[in-house]
Amino acid sequence: MLYLASQSPRRRELLQQAGLDFAVLEVDIPELRDATESPQDYVQRVARAKARAGLAQLAASEGGVVLGADTEVVLDGDVFGKPVDADDAAAMLRRLSGRTHEVMSAVWLVAEGREQGDVCLSRVRFATLSEVDIAAYVASGEPFGKAGAYAIQGHGATLIEHLDGSYSGVMGLPLFETVRLLRRFELAAAR
Repeated sequence: MLYLASQSPRRRELLQQAGLDFAVLEVDIPELRDATESPQDYVQRVARAKARAGLAQLAASEGGVVLGADTEVVLDGDVFGKPVDADDAAAMLRRLSGRTHEVMSAVWLVAEGREQGDVCLSRVRFATLSEVDIAAYVASGEPFGKAGAYAIQGHGATLIEHLDGSYSGVMGLPLFETVRLLRRFELAAAR
């Protein structure tokens, strides 16, 4: 049985899109980057910690596989988490304006005595945004709860000039990497 250690509606939607049956586990993992940690190490650590916390909730006899994921926006070595308020969201969008940033999306599977993960790296170029564009987008409420203060699957798509990488990875769960891992755990049909 597959368990998703995430409350993200986007991750649930993507797993459903892939035709997977799963149950959801609620986990609470602090998302704080250590100053010595690279962005890629950070995103992998958080995804793995979510999966391990989910597995700890299951009885050993259940034989479940838990999927944990984390997605972060990275620009100039800085990790952009979720904005804490409207000013923070606007500041993130100003920094992303007219620039190319990376989106790192890690997925981790954990079962009793076994774990494996992968990272998807995408590059996203934003259009140059005016203060009016930024204020309108922040006022929409869409930036909140999203790494980097935008949602590629929503109105935020209008801010993006170019995507080089995985749309689902930027959305929060890289489906190609996820399904490839699930096949290794014999939870998805092989192609």
